[in-house]
Amino acid sequence: MSEYVEHEGNGLSVGVVEKKSFTFAHPPSEMTLENGSALGPVTLAYETYGELNPDRSNAVLITHALSGDSHAAGYYHDDDDAKPGWWEIMVGPGKGIDTRKYFVVCSNILGSCMGSTGPGASDPKTGRPFGLDFPVVTIGDMVMAQKALIDHLGIERILSVVGGSIGGLQALEWCLRFPDVVISAIPLATTPKHSALTIAFNEVARQAIMADPNWNNGHYYAGAKPDLGLAVARMIGHITYLSDESMRQKFGRRLQDRSDFSFNFDADFQVESYLRYQGAKFVERFDANSFLYVTKAADYFDITRQYGSGSLVKAFSRAKAKFLVVSFTSDWLYPTYQSRAMVKAMKKNGLDISFCEINADWGHDAFLLPSERLTVLIKSFLERVYNEIKR
Repeated sequence: MSEYVEHEGNGLSVGVVEKKSFTFAHPPSEMTLENGSALGPVTLAYETYGELNPDRSNAVLITHALSGDSHAAGYYHDDDDAKPGWWEIMVGPGKGIDTRKYFVVCSNILGSCMGSTGPGASDPKTGRPFGLDFPVVTIGDMVMAQKALIDHLGIERILSVVGGSIGGLQALEWCLRFPDVVISAIPLATTPKHSALTIAFNEVARQAIMADPNWNNGHYYAGAKPDLGLAVARMIGHITYLSDESMRQKFGRRLQDRSDFSFNFDADFQVESYLRYQGAKFVERFDANSFLYVTKAADYFDITRQYGSGSLVKAFSRAKAKFLVVSFTSDWLYPTYQSRAMVKAMKKNGLDISFCEINADWGHDAFLLPSERLTVLIKSFLERVYNEIKR
């Protein structure tokens, strides 16, 4: 266990952490995917924080969003410029997910490019990266891979599965696929299925990648990569993570490093410069094919189709978990009405459900930003669930 340290004004941190890997589904015992194909061996990158208690009752699984990874908290080195985990504000000693009380696990999803098996991984049949030969995976496949990891860690029941956005899709899938394993879940800024609007944005982003002349039908790993297409895809996605109010406050119509219009196609406005910067940074750390695969998996996700024959109420009839559902007022990607529909279906099944819509100007990404109210909600909910199972 890492020693808790003070780091860069973030309060106590879990300190220096290590990315680990778990490989399973070795041939001839490959993992069978929802599309019927077999995949193996499969590797998941993961990190853990805190310690598993003697009766293994304090495990919390964090599931990440589209471009996230297993590095949810802590630092890979103790230099002052070390980059913290993507949820450092929420995970650590005394924080919303308190690592002095809980054993926290976060794994990189199947299909990603941050240490887990995905289209950029080596195909054992050819020795070259899979590219588009990688099978299309689903949120269910991602959860099945996580279940193999949880079994490997010796955890029979999970105190809570916590995730926002696509991580929230995984949390819901966990509750319906493994109802006897999940004691509680905290789906944040999420949905039971993508709307046509969300699918449309994802498709435009995918088309931006596939229109890049360097994409080469996904087999670009030996040469130039489709960086321009991926950058545009990220710009499209980033717009959906923000809100009109957040963009007004942050940028307005302010010009970038100039006093007048350029009268050409340079980045005149601050918002243009910001989006170009976000796109350029993204291509340094993410794989274009993984973007295609993960967004497609999210678009396919529909618990009413998978578990409810079209009925959200019937889908949640499988669940046994206690739920804390949180939405944000300015989230127009996964708006509150979608969370309310879930809550209504949960209540009709007599589930233990808490719901909160948090006033926030920052759009879909609000769950990733500092929020005292969200921290208190998560901390109180986890404490209640843990105390109840200990009685």
